[in-house]
Amino acid sequence: MEELAKLQDDVPAAPFEQVKPIIENDLGPIEQNFDYINTNVLSGASLGQVYLAKIKEKDVVIKVQRPNIEKIVEEDIRILKKFLPIGMKFVDPNLRYSAEAMLSQFIETIHEEMDYRIESQNLKTIKRNMRDYPKVIIPSVIDDHSSQHVLTMEYIPGIKITNVQALDEAGIDRDQIVIKAHKVFFTMLLHHEIFHADPHPGNISVTNDGSLILYDFGMVGRLDNETRLKLIRLYLSLVEKDPPRTVNAMNDLGMLIPGFNAGVIEKGIEMSIQAMHGKKPDTMEVRALMELANKTMSKFPFKLPKHLALYMRMASILEGIYLTHKVKFRFINVLQNILEEEHLIKDAYVEELKYSINRFAKSIDATISIAPELKRYLDENRSFQNMIPKYSGNILLAGSILSSAVFVGSAVLYATNEFAGQVGMIGSVIIMAMSVLLRKR
Repeated sequence: MEELAKLQDDVPAAPFEQVKPIIENDLGPIEQNFDYINTNVLSGASLGQVYLAKIKEKDVVIKVQRPNIEKIVEEDIRILKKFLPIGMKFVDPNLRYSAEAMLSQFIETIHEEMDYRIESQNLKTIKRNMRDYPKVIIPSVIDDHSSQHVLTMEYIPGIKITNVQALDEAGIDRDQIVIKAHKVFFTMLLHHEIFHADPHPGNISVTNDGSLILYDFGMVGRLDNETRLKLIRLYLSLVEKDPPRTVNAMNDLGMLIPGFNAGVIEKGIEMSIQAMHGKKPDTMEVRALMELANKTMSKFPFKLPKHLALYMRMASILEGIYLTHKVKFRFINVLQNILEEEHLIKDAYVEELKYSINRFAKSIDATISIAPELKRYLDENRSFQNMIPKYSGNILLAGSILSSAVFVGSAVLYATNEFAGQVGMIGSVIIMAMSVLLRKR
């Protein structure tokens, strides 16, 4: 995690003499726009660098694009695309899809990051979405001092979230800070159309009262409503310790390779859920499962779709912050609180119902396709057919009643036993189909 932090906010800065023309080309003479600029870099990243300044005695920060960064990035992308096919030959085939998804998402995102007008809109949207959340601070943009290559914001200082010593000296509860960071970022993910996808330590600070300050909104993720509901469904299944539903949700999100071994994955998910809820899986059991997995399926049955790449990046960086603090933290509890506080459980159940209905509809389609075979069977069995006239007047009515009873009973049973409920529902369709065929005879 420390190495990541160095990459993000300790990149050597370009001299201010090279930066000054970028500011003045976009905003005009510096002395007409700013009362003062500290030419020593406050922080630097790969695409831009930040300076302290004053506007009408108000402290602000100026984020300025690095000189010639657009040309540098385009050349890097060109080289990356050229050597990507060669590089992929040395990547495990099972990981190739995920690697390609990550690279594709990176190329798409980097262009957005170089336009500070987009970052400004991202910041404003997230600030608006998070305005009712306590102790979450997002700086305001100073629009008349911002442009495509320059972004000016109010200055809000704080303690870097991974500065353990400074946080302890300030008397800040680091357990609560880790919980709060996860709640903020996963609330953005699960409840809003846009989320901050770059929560590295340089982009999160803490005030003396324990509030979180979020910086740098160049890299954001977006999930459409359908995908977000599927993700909520996945998380609810983890909270409710339901491996089969977890596997179904993962498959629906495109996270499993075709032909995966559901039984083995469910067992692995079961162990993971146990660990998330505080129960350490048996070592021998884990070893046995891994041996079985290697024998029955690909070593890596999971894949990372492009639309989930930034989500996974965000989650992994947050995990790094948690590991830095080495506090008692259980993500599953935070997740449950988010689902309850944001009233997302109902949405998850509705999505689960839609999924089950769709799956059931496919089963019905398969069942209906059997009807011609049933008719052919009846035509070929005359002895059975001769018995029909005695009862044909009541067959349809009786079949309808029986089919309805079986369907209703199966619907009730489905709540506690999904498989048995589905079998019963399919059985009710078969009963009705046979009744119709018999009545016609």
